[in-house]
Amino acid sequence: MPAACAYIAGMQYTLRGIPPAVDRALRERARMDGISLNQAAVEALARAVGLGDQPVRYRSLDAVRGTWHDDPESDRAIAQQHRIDESLWS
Repeated sequence: MPAACAYIAGMQYTLRGIPPAVDRALRERARMDGISLNQAAVEALARAVGLGDQPVRYRSLDAVRGTWHDDPESDRAIAQQHRIDESLWS
């Protein structure tokens, strides 16, 4: 196979600035599936652009819309967390 065709058939990428959470998730996927980190990354990219074995499934939150109930106890707890203790900032 000519060099140009071989290069295109196995395109090389260098990715920088991978967020730590993405790195952890890819490494975990590779470990769980028993594949290389490279293969896990290639499969994740393929799924993300709709070319994976299983299409990306987006979930709707319509089922929970309108189900909020006021909870005064939770509201008080959140209000306490938002309070600023001025003595800590002096």
